Amino acid sequence: MATDIERIRRQITTLMACHTPEELAKRLEQRTENVPPRVPGGSRISPSAIERRWSLLGDRGDGVRDAILDSWALEHAGGFERNIEQYIGTAKIPIGLAGPLRINGLFGQGDYYFPLATTEAALVASYSRGAALITEAGGCASMMVGDGVARTPGFAFANLEQVGRFVLWLTANMDQLKRIGEGTTRYGTLVETRLTIEGNHVYLSLEYRTGDAAGQNMVTIATQAIFDHILANCPIKPAQAYVEANASGDKKATMQALVLGRGRKVTSEITLTADLVRRRLHTTPEQMSRYWQMSALGGVLSGGIGVQGHYANGLAALFIACGQDVACVAEAAVGVTRFEVTSDGDLYAAVTLPNMVVGTVGGGTALPSQKACLELLGLSGASHGHRFAELCGGVCLAGELSIIGALAAGEFSRAHARLARGKRIAATPAPEPGDADSAARSDPDDEHV
Repeated sequence: MATDIERIRRQITTLMACHTPEELAKRLEQRTENVPPRVPGGSRISPSAIERRWSLLGDRGDGVRDAILDSWALEHAGGFERNIEQYIGTAKIPIGLAGPLRINGLFGQGDYYFPLATTEAALVASYSRGAALITEAGGCASMMVGDGVARTPGFAFANLEQVGRFVLWLTANMDQLKRIGEGTTRYGTLVETRLTIEGNHVYLSLEYRTGDAAGQNMVTIATQAIFDHILANCPIKPAQAYVEANASGDKKATMQALVLGRGRKVTSEITLTADLVRRRLHTTPEQMSRYWQMSALGGVLSGGIGVQGHYANGLAALFIACGQDVACVAEAAVGVTRFEVTSDGDLYAAVTLPNMVVGTVGGGTALPSQKACLELLGLSGASHGHRFAELCGGVCLAGELSIIGALAAGEFSRAHARLARGKRIAATPAPEPGDADSAARSDPDDEHV
């Protein structure tokens, strides 16, 4: 987190040109006078409660309130009570339709047109191009190969002797702890426990299968029951204890999540012929593989966790559209992309995502727009959690093929300029573009990044 000294000096010079040192110090002081009223809290949504919240904001100009609290947001307000507190309206994010994407999965089989909610121009076009390419090639294999969502309570003791006795008690009582945790849910199953001892601290990782739900709330409630039982019944009392000790990897990118996984682990692959790569991506398998090699090293040099191009783009847009917890993109976007040239000169491409915390029931999946997007996919409700995860893998594979193809072909900037700014710029020639099909180059649906 260090900052270059010259940058600091420039910043100080800029500030000192406007303020004296005394004025700057005054601006940073805590101020307790004239504290404005708090926002009326709770999840209660009624016209009067909404009005009280808006009254705090005063006159913000024409159209501000109407843009956030339009007639639809007011009419459907009651349906949001389990998903939001201190409600004042809704944010409108455009949804684009990408595809078709053919998934040949262990759980999901079919051709999907998938919704992406985003404000980033070129994103839907990019994923749609990659999806259509996958479909033209016969579809991608997509496998959900594991699932489990963890919570990790932490316990602090006076010394290692207490730690040892605590661990002995835990190991002797795990069957009972498992029954207590699973007794809080109809769908959750405690499948794995791990202990980490660090000095006089103990981290207890509890990993659950969560059915068709993403399961964040499910595992929290189950872990709380286990945690409470430990504190009430274990003869070795910790000095401090916390139901989550920040060791689960919840909503953050971690090496633990990359290696062990959290949520549903998915891997997806496809082999594309050299001819198809040349016609649709305007480059060659060799050039895409070379780009991947350099980008993999670039990821290592920059300290990235995993190696991938832009999983977060597609996942965030899909999560918003389909009612997932968008903050889980922080961990879901950890993974590995790999491109190789086969012995036949074709392109092998694979993505592995070990942290897909997704579901088709619970959370935001029952909200009107989000439920509609899941129904559009045919994945709303029970029995679809694994299918949705396999779709996420295919979506990420589509995005990787499209963006790396564009970078290898020298078309990355052109598409962004045209779609985001309405301008056309000349493409940078790729080092080895191959004999790209001229008709494909002129097709606007084939030049999107």
